[in-house]
Amino acid sequence: MVGNRGLGGFNSLLLGSVGLKVAAGAQTPVVVVRGTGDATTGVVLAAVRDEHDLYSVRHAAREARIRKCELRLLHVWNILESVGSVVTMLDDVEEIAGEQIRHLNAVTDRIRDEFPDLTVEADAEKSVSVSGALVEASHHADLLVMGGRRSHDAMGPTLGWHTHSLLHHAHCPVLLIPRTADRNGNHPRRPGAAVGG
Repeated sequence: MVGNRGLGGFNSLLLGSVGLKVAAGAQTPVVVVRGTGDATTGVVLAAVRDEHDLYSVRHAAREARIRKCELRLLHVWNILESVGSVVTMLDDVEEIAGEQIRHLNAVTDRIRDEFPDLTVEADAEKSVSVSGALVEASHHADLLVMGGRRSHDAMGPTLGWHTHSLLHHAHCPVLLIPRTADRNGNHPRRPGAAVGG
């Protein structure tokens, strides 16, 4: 768990460089504590991109069950990212939207099967800013859970753009799960990792 307040001069960027390095390099889940913690909404929010996020959504479901909260799955997609700058026919847009819904439904169905006692809501939204929509949704959540996409550059491990933005601007704590699971939500064991019975 890391705090959210850096020592830089930008009030809107409240996660310091140490917190970012921990979040980017961690091989285990990391919670970045955000918001004031004054109000509770009774909602755990999970960001869903596709079936690779099933592992992180399972974490969200467990958190919702422990907290006795509703689980809300939110898939946000930006049509400009899907089609680039090319103007497409309406049929193409509808096909893309249908594909986005299929990804969300695949995850939702698995979670409802695995956690039958949990209230699970699923929403898909179009937005010009995926991170902006998730930040807005975080106003109405006690916890935001997401699979953090990581990459490596000359400076070491880095976070994806949407993850980076959410860690700076979310209105509630963010639970970041390393996004390394396969499409079935199975997390590969690291060499030498213990296996539970």
